[in-house]
Amino acid sequence: MSDDQNTVSPSAKAEGIPAATVIIFRNGPDGQPPEILMTVRSRNMTFAGGMAVFPGGRVDPADFALGKALSGDIEPEEAAHQIAVVRETLEETGLAIGLAGDIDAAKARTARDMLMQTEALAPVLDEFNWSLDLAQLTAFARWFPLNEKIPRVYDTRFYLANLGTGAVDIEVDQTENTRLFWVSAKGALEMAETGEIKLIFPTRRNLERLALFSSYEETRAHAEATPVKTIIPQIDPSGDKPMLRIMEDAGYPITAELLESVARG
Repeated sequence: MSDDQNTVSPSAKAEGIPAATVIIFRNGPDGQPPEILMTVRSRNMTFAGGMAVFPGGRVDPADFALGKALSGDIEPEEAAHQIAVVRETLEETGLAIGLAGDIDAAKARTARDMLMQTEALAPVLDEFNWSLDLAQLTAFARWFPLNEKIPRVYDTRFYLANLGTGAVDIEVDQTENTRLFWVSAKGALEMAETGEIKLIFPTRRNLERLALFSSYEETRAHAEATPVKTIIPQIDPSGDKPMLRIMEDAGYPITAELLESVARG
C-alpha cells in the first residue's frame, strides 16, 4: 500500500461529509497520565451508534460562513472545521474551548442553551461578546474511511485541546450522546478490552497513539512535528486473513487490525 493512496485528496476519489472532532485533555490525578474526554453515542445514531468517541460532528454551512468571515492566516475551510469543534463541544458537553472573553460555568450553560436554539455559533459570540481563539486547537489527524458501498462517509479532522485543571463542569446533551467520561488513553483501551466500551477503528488507533505520551505537552509537540496526512484505511487480503491497514508514517504505533475484529460504526 503506497502513501500516495492515502495522501490523495479525498475529493478526487469521492465526496465525504466534512466533520471535525476534538481530543480534550485535563490533568490526571496525583501526577497520573492526563485524561481525555470521551462520549458514548446514542444507539439510535446512524453513525457509530453505541460507540465511545471524542466530541465532535459534521461541519455545518454556518461554520463555513463564519470561517470565511474570519480575518487572519487560517484558511477558511480549516477555520470552518475548527469552528465546528468549538460549536459541537459546547453543544455536546457544555465546555467552552477555543473561545476568549468573560467565560465562566454559568455563562457557558446559558450559551449552550442559546446554541441549542440557534444551531449556529455566531449569534452566541455576539450575545456574550466572546471571540474565537482557534490557537487553542492543534491539528492531530485526518481520517477518511472511504467506502463506496457506504452512503455516509465522514472526512473527519481531529484536533487537540487542553483544559489543564480538572475542575470543569460537563453535562451530556442526551440527544446524540448518552454518557460523558474522563479517562486516560490507556484506560480507554483497557475499557474496550473488557467490553465496557466499544471503539471503531479510527478511535482505537488514535487512543493507541495518544497512549504513547505522558502529558498534553508531549502529545502536542508530537502532533506539531508530524504532518497531518489523510488516512484512508485499506483492506489487505494478502495474508491468511484480511487486514485493515493504514499508512506506516502518520504517527501511529499500530497500523493494522484483523478485518473480522474491526467494530462497524
